[in-house]
Amino acid sequence: MLTEGRAGGGVVAADHVSLRRNNLSVVLRHVRAAGPRSRARIAAETGLNKATVSSLVAELVDRGLLREGRAESERGALGRPGQLVELDGSAVCGVGAEINVDYLAVTALDLGGEIVTERRVPLDVAHLDPGTTLDQLAELISGAVRVVEARGGEAAGVTLAVPGLVQSTTGSLRLAPNLGWAELPIVDLMQERLDAPAYPVRVDNEANLAALAAYTELRKDTDGKAEDIVLLTGAVGVGGGMVAGGHLLPGGHGFSGEVGHMPVAPAGGICGCGRTGCWETVVGLTALLNKATDPDDPVRDPSLDVEQRLAEITRRAEAGEARTLRALADVGTWLGIGGAILVNILNPNALVLGGYFAVLGPWLKEPLESAIRDRVIAPDGGGCRVVQSELGFTAAVRGGALISLDQVFLDPTLIGRDATGVAQ
Repeated sequence: MLTEGRAGGGVVAADHVSLRRNNLSVVLRHVRAAGPRSRARIAAETGLNKATVSSLVAELVDRGLLREGRAESERGALGRPGQLVELDGSAVCGVGAEINVDYLAVTALDLGGEIVTERRVPLDVAHLDPGTTLDQLAELISGAVRVVEARGGEAAGVTLAVPGLVQSTTGSLRLAPNLGWAELPIVDLMQERLDAPAYPVRVDNEANLAALAAYTELRKDTDGKAEDIVLLTGAVGVGGGMVAGGHLLPGGHGFSGEVGHMPVAPAGGICGCGRTGCWETVVGLTALLNKATDPDDPVRDPSLDVEQRLAEITRRAEAGEARTLRALADVGTWLGIGGAILVNILNPNALVLGGYFAVLGPWLKEPLESAIRDRVIAPDGGGCRVVQSELGFTAAVRGGALISLDQVFLDPTLIGRDATGVAQ
C-alpha cells in the first residue's frame, strides 16, 4: 500500500519506484518460469492489469531483458494474434568462477541459461599461495567478461565458488582445508585484482552452488516439479548441498554442506582438515586413486586435467581391470554408508551425484544403492532415488552464474537505463 506523501511527495515517489521495480521483477520471473507469453496472458496469470503489463514489458524490452517473439493466438480468443514476449539472452550474463584443489574454472551464462563462454584449466592450487591462484582466476574472469562485452552484453555479477567454509555476507573464506587456505577476505582480494569492477563480486561454498545448478537441471527433467534434493559432489574433497522447497539450505551461519567431514571411518586415514576418518578419506578422488593405482601411475599427476584422469579410470573399468573395479566398488559402498546417514536425517526425494561421482556413476551407483537400502530405516530407502547429474565438474560455476543472474530477476533495474516509470 502506498503511504501518504510528505516533504514534497518524496515518500510516495519512493514507493512508486519500489512498486514498479517489484512489478518488473514479477513479469520477468514469470516469463522465465512460464515461457513466452503475450502481454494479455501475462496480465491474466500475474493479476496485474493490462496497461501496467504493457508498460512493464516495454521497459524490460528497452533494458534488453525481454524481446518480441512470434505472434500467437490465445486459445479461444477472437481477433488478431497476440505478440509473444520472451527472455532476451543477449543483454546480460552471469559469471561463475571456481577454485578447486587441482583446477580453476569459469562460466558465463546468458539470461536464458545458455552458455556464452566457459573454460577450465588444470592447476595444482593446493601447492600455490592464494595470491598466485587469485591472480590466475582474475585473468579467467576478465577473459569471460570480455567475451560477454564483445557480444554487446554486460556482466550482472561474478560469484566465486570455493571448497570450504564461507561467510557470503562478509565475502570471507574462513577455512578451506584441502586448499590450505584460512581467514581470507576473498571478495576484497578479487575485487582488487579486477580493478574494482562495476558488477558485484560474491563468494559461496562450491557444493551449495553445485546443488542449485543440479536442482535447476533436475526440474527440467521432472517438468518443473520441485523436489527436495541432496547433491554430493566429489573431487579431492567431498561436499554436499540441500535444496528443499526450491530453496538452498545454507544453515544458521552459512556453514552447511561440509558432509565430507562426517566421521564415518574411525580407522581411516588423516583428512586434510587434520581429523581422522572423515568421509572424504574413503570416497574422495584421492582415496579412489590410492586404491586403484600405484604411486607412480601417471593418472595421479595433478597437472593432468581431472577429466583426462577420470577418462583413464573409465577406460580401465570398461576394460574390466580387476583392481579398478574393486576400488570403485569399495568407494561406492562407502558412498552409500555416508549417503544413508544423510537420507535417514533429511529424507530427500533424490540423492544427486555430482563431480567425479557422476562421471564414474555407472560403477558407483549399484554398491551405493545397496548400502542405502541396507542402512536406511524407512522402507525402500525412504523413497530416495539416486540420480547422476549431467553437469559433471561444471555444476559449481553454473550455480555461481545462476546466483549472479538471480539478482537481475529480483531487480531488473540493475541492467540498462535508469528506472523512470511510475507504478500504475
